Amino acid sequence: MLLDSHLLRRCALACAVLAFSAGAVAQGASASPLHAQLVPIVNGMYPSLDTLYKDLHANPEVAYQEVRTAAKLAEEMRKLGFEVTEKVGGTGVVAIFKNGAGPTVLVRTELDALPMEEKTGLPYASKAKTQFAGRESFVAHSCGHDVHMASWVGTARTLLALKDQWKGTLMFVAQPAEETVTGAKAMMDDGLFKRFGKPDFAFALHTSATPYGTIGYRAGPASSNSDSLRIVFTGRGGHGSAPDKTIDPITIAARFVTDVQTVVSREKDPAEFGVVTVGAIQGGTVGNIIPDTVVLRGTIRSYKPEVREKLLAGIRRTANAAAAMGGAPEPLVELVPGGAAIVNDEAVVNRTAAALKAAFGDAKVIQVPPITASEDFSEFLNAGVPGMMFFVGTVSPDDWAAARKPGGKPIASNHSPFFAPVPEPSIKTSVEAMSVAVLTTLAQK
Repeated sequence: MLLDSHLLRRCALACAVLAFSAGAVAQGASASPLHAQLVPIVNGMYPSLDTLYKDLHANPEVAYQEVRTAAKLAEEMRKLGFEVTEKVGGTGVVAIFKNGAGPTVLVRTELDALPMEEKTGLPYASKAKTQFAGRESFVAHSCGHDVHMASWVGTARTLLALKDQWKGTLMFVAQPAEETVTGAKAMMDDGLFKRFGKPDFAFALHTSATPYGTIGYRAGPASSNSDSLRIVFTGRGGHGSAPDKTIDPITIAARFVTDVQTVVSREKDPAEFGVVTVGAIQGGTVGNIIPDTVVLRGTIRSYKPEVREKLLAGIRRTANAAAAMGGAPEPLVELVPGGAAIVNDEAVVNRTAAALKAAFGDAKVIQVPPITASEDFSEFLNAGVPGMMFFVGTVSPDDWAAARKPGGKPIASNHSPFFAPVPEPSIKTSVEAMSVAVLTTLAQK
């Protein structure tokens, strides 16, 4: 029977996938046929990826201000021959590469950094500042999005280097404003899937403060629901020496901060994850004046919808009770929905995890519990696209081992001013892992 070149290529890729999915090679070896192809490609391009990473790290931009960052990624993708559209959902970038009939696979990265000061002391550390929420703020890539972006570009280069071995469409999406959990929705509202087509599968990765060379995965919930709270307690201001002439909103707010934790510890099922954190309190000017108002801001995290609803109802009830106990008016309680939990597709995870284990070894591809942070990659999955987010370690194994000893120095995790992923081999592992995930998926249809 005669086979055309398209079918031969697809058969070759499928056979390679089946070979390494069967785990026929010794653990720890770079031994799958596909992975063996990837390593020299990634090694050859790594110096330029390192340069790109350090440039992005030193020049971070916050949500919806990622103009330079987006332009840089758009330029990289145009050089590769992608059809690039900018300003999707604000500052988002969509890059499309069509390579014949086959599935469409979305690969997402984030563009934005955090409004915080970096304290790593690295030679390429960020010193950038910007206006954020009405004030000047330092800016830093303290969540690893710069690693994600460099890996995203590296994956695109790798897939195009192997384009004679697969057919389908690559949809590479660079999303703004992940840190505010609004950028994915902004892109969807701007017609992402209507303008560019709905993908068949979607992938994203995230840095993890675990040993580099390791990859974490799980089926089902992989991150938490995220909601924010803003509560304004209104009292009656006056002199600090005469509190009886006032209604003190500070004591009311303090009571709420303490009492709301009983919703978590006494009303929620102890076996289910749920967190209520008050991260900001604004009220008063000096020590001898009782203010009129106090504003609280915080975050609410959960995995399950029923737990989410219980927490939200408990927060509102506790705020009203705290105000009533202080003789104050009913407070303003704003509970704003944020990102939904990422729920990884079981079939996608099982297929991809098998491929990753064969490529990197069982010991380095580990099933992990869901994280308590939130991520709006879920916006794409909840639109009916089966997909997966996985996690890539970025910490020296020696530092990791030392941190686990009694008295060891803790590892700086995401959102710490000291967060400092090790670029090599973290970026290489990320490129190789995402390339395995995409190529394995392209062999499915």
